[in-house]
Amino acid sequence: MKSTKKSNIGPEQVKAVAYARVSSKEQEKEGYSIPAQQKALREYAERKGIVIVREFVDVETAKQSGRTHFGEMIAVLKADPTIKTLLVEKTDRLHRNMKDWLTVDELDLEVHFVKEGEVISKDSRSSAKFMHGIKVLMAKQYIDNLSEEAKKGMQEKAEQGIWPSKAPLGYANVTAQDGRKVIAVDMLMAPYLKTLFETFGAGRHSLKQVAQHMCDLGFRYPRSGRPVPVSTIHTILRNRLYTGDFAWKGQVCKGTHQPLISVDLWQQVQDVLDGRNVKRQKRMKHSFAFSGLIACGHCGCSLVGEMKKGRYTYYHCTGFKGKCPEPYVREEVLEKAFSSTLGTLHFDTEILDWVRQALRESHVDERREHEEAIVRLQIEYNRLQSRIDAMYVDKLDGRITTDFFDRRSEEWRNAQTVIRATIGRHENANCSYIEDGVRILELAQSARKLFDLQDTAEKRRLLDFVVSNSVWKAGALSVTYRQPFDLIAETALKSEAAISETGLESAKSEIWLGY
Repeated sequence: MKSTKKSNIGPEQVKAVAYARVSSKEQEKEGYSIPAQQKALREYAERKGIVIVREFVDVETAKQSGRTHFGEMIAVLKADPTIKTLLVEKTDRLHRNMKDWLTVDELDLEVHFVKEGEVISKDSRSSAKFMHGIKVLMAKQYIDNLSEEAKKGMQEKAEQGIWPSKAPLGYANVTAQDGRKVIAVDMLMAPYLKTLFETFGAGRHSLKQVAQHMCDLGFRYPRSGRPVPVSTIHTILRNRLYTGDFAWKGQVCKGTHQPLISVDLWQQVQDVLDGRNVKRQKRMKHSFAFSGLIACGHCGCSLVGEMKKGRYTYYHCTGFKGKCPEPYVREEVLEKAFSSTLGTLHFDTEILDWVRQALRESHVDERREHEEAIVRLQIEYNRLQSRIDAMYVDKLDGRITTDFFDRRSEEWRNAQTVIRATIGRHENANCSYIEDGVRILELAQSARKLFDLQDTAEKRRLLDFVVSNSVWKAGALSVTYRQPFDLIAETALKSEAAISETGLESAKSEIWLGY
């Protein structure tokens, strides 16, 4: 979905592209419509004297990168260097994942977030970039929260014995009489599955031989007609679901669907598989905190740990590309270097209080949208309740049958359950947006102290979360922080430099909050 707006553009006028997005058809009906976004962007452009040369629209999720018209927009911006301005309603309309954020950032654009009253460009203060990074992370957290709610729903179905995902070969996803999504035996494919388990369970043939045998029998994907590969055959044979039970999130659930094979046959197949695929695992005697985390600054290979004299841990370049001049280094030296580097993320409690307040103020509009959504949902909930109450009176007066009342009231109560869950998500989002941003700041503020106090495994986990790349060369460590920790470090250093130059504590607030 896209359109082109033709215009006579003067040499002094700013050219821009406009981007609008809703996450689904349903959301478009709930007040987040594409026309409303486009109207706001066009009115903003007219006020600012900006000419919109192209408009792009996506009606799909922003959780994953690679949205159809987002990609087209990026291609247009790369191909036409005269377009340096991008208009979008607000942060979560443009990107809710880190890859798209980086993609836009690399184009050196001036991005106008119309509803938020914010413009981000290469010349923006680091504090503004930092705050924008927090917004992106909080937007990502919001959809992760929605995903988590979906996972909870799947967990509930599993606990009820209902397979909550796509049906495997041999079964089909269907709707039961009570309206629930369940799986049922696929009468065309089920005989093949029984034959597959019985043939392999005999223990006389390899997986490859059995796969070829099943292909010769006609066991193929129903839609494409392609043969089922060996890897999928192996996955099927490991799947407990065909016994009537199934494993979900590490737990075995008693399924309500019809089994295709017996538990004894399935266990027999597992014994055959285990007997053919046992591999000896080498046991690691030591756990090295930084192995594979640090690159050699001379040749680019990884630094790996090695125990000397049973007591001392040294790191050295693997030398994969040939003899390397980088000498061995003690683990304690690397720990001290990482500790010192993490110290650059530190800022005082006063700054944390300032930024916490700024986050709250910057999301007033976001909170209002959640509150408005809650009001709309509560009205719908009450409307359904009024229908149930009125229909109950009709049942008492004999105007409708008990069966009709039970059927319709159950339908409406199910709808109320969905509404309550949605209200809960909006209520949680109101709090989690801000709190997640604050937690990131608190982690950055105390990163060095946490690192110094943790054991080897926790040190590595902390570094994996905060640092994306590390290089050791000639006794010096350099790191690249993950976003938004890179912006925190940059802002903290600028704040210290400004105080050193001016001697004024007020410079600190100007750097962090962009006064």
